[in-house]
Formats: sequence, structure tokens, C-alpha cells
Amino acid sequence: MAKGWYVVHTYSGYEQKIERIINKLRANDPEFELYCTGVSVPMETVEVLNEKGERKMEQRKVLPGYILVELDLGENWRQITTKIIRIQGVTGFISADKSGLVPPTPLSAREHRQILERTGEIAPERTFRPKQDFEKGEEVLVISGPFASFKGTVEDIDLQKGKLRLSLEILGRFTPVDVDFSQVEKTVQ
Repeated sequence: MAKGWYVVHTYSGYEQKIERIINKLRANDPEFELYCTGVSVPMETVEVLNEKGERKMEQRKVLPGYILVELDLGENWRQITTKIIRIQGVTGFISADKSGLVPPTPLSAREHRQILERTGEIAPERTFRPKQDFEKGEEVLVISGPFASFKGTVEDIDLQKGKLRLSLEILGRFTPVDVDFSQVEKTVQ
């Protein structure tokens, strides 16, 4: 067998604890360290809006309830995987075969690359631009932020910043307001 990244299912919220335990096992058992060469809880930084409509950056798990373990499984695959499965909070390896008679299946190179792209460890192969399908004069509904549930008319579109300038009727007056693309949706006509 070859070296690869394997997905280990854990109790939700135990990911970092199990990562620390596996790292301790690696530090205390030189033989285990030969076969287990890495462990990771993939985290991504996401921008979220709080109740006041303010942006803030937040760390989130890419795979809640799962960790990645880099293993070099060979003939003694059962001993290595059993050491990990016996850790309290681990429920098992993600594998195509559930019988336990064959070794777990590692992530493909493509799957591992996608995870690393989400964590920001490597640059994406190509950058995706969000589809912009708003038009000037179109009516939209604000779905989040301080102006949630207000309907407005698109006055201007800024593709670089991903923002719309809307004209909202607030207390009987039309007021220009800037919002993100993600804060609005088209109204059904």
C-alpha cells in the first residue's frame, strides 16, 4: 500500500482533542510515528455577518466530525488503524468497505487538494467569480443585515467589491444603501 490521507470519523466537537492524542501517540511511540506521519483538523476562515450586519472573520471546520490522518499502511494496517480506533471519541475510518476486512480507503489526490484549497494552504487552480445576475432597476429583497426584509431597487452594481447600491424606502423616504450580493435575493415577480 501507499502513503495517503485517511478520513477518521469522530464525535462532533472532539476533533482537536483527538488530534492532540494522535500527536502524543506519535511522540511517545516511534514505531507508530513511522506509519502515522501527520494529523490535521482542516479549518477555513469564513466571513460572516453578525446580527448588526457587521462583517467578521471566523474559523470553521471544513469537515465537522472528521479529522485527516496521514498514514503509510502496509501489511500491519490493522494494528495501526486499531490504535486510532481505540481512542475515545473515534468511531472509525471512512471507507468503501464497512466489513473491516480490508484497509480503509485514502482520499484521492483531487479530494485532498480540494480540502487544502478550502483551508487556504494552497491556491485554487482557478478562481471562481460569483455569478452576478442583478440588473439596474431590478427589485430585490434584503435577506440579512440591518435592512433585512426591506425591498429595494438596484441603483448601482460594483463587481469588484461584490456590492449593490440599493434605494430603500425607509420612513417614507428613499435612501441609498450599500449591501453585499449575499445579502439580497431577487424578488419573485
